[in-house]
Amino acid sequence: MQRLRGFTLVEIVLAVFILMLLLGLAVPSLTGVLADRQLKRSLDGFNNLVRHAQERSVVERRAYLIVWSKNKVVARPEALAEDEKVKPTAEFALGRGELLELSLPAAWTNKHPAEWIFWPSGTCEPAIVRFRGRSGSWAANYAPLTARAQVTDYAPR
Repeated sequence: MQRLRGFTLVEIVLAVFILMLLLGLAVPSLTGVLADRQLKRSLDGFNNLVRHAQERSVVERRAYLIVWSKNKVVARPEALAEDEKVKPTAEFALGRGELLELSLPAAWTNKHPAEWIFWPSGTCEPAIVRFRGRSGSWAANYAPLTARAQVTDYAPR
């Protein structure tokens, strides 16, 4: 007589328990990696907008603005030619629950418009930009001569 070999109920429950334990340890780690990736993407996207405004100001020899609105931040010329319409040349869209704040430490007043200027020489007003979203937050100081970001705070969730 031949016996059928199989798994007992205890072995199956133990295997499922170990699998659930491993999954419970891996999921928080994976969500942290995904949050870090999304946060880095937001920082890179904003830095690309800054580079765009700086390059266009030098190439076109006119001032460019980065202008904040409710759901997006856009780059556009400060002054327009007679036949030119107000049209952004680049934009950084904000997702649901995301906030991007501008602080201008050299501004004469505390209540300034949400605009950051790049002059035709490629220099800009010094600025501090803070981002908050579901994936975390970052803050960066932008140097007036180079417009390069020095990240002062980076905290993925």
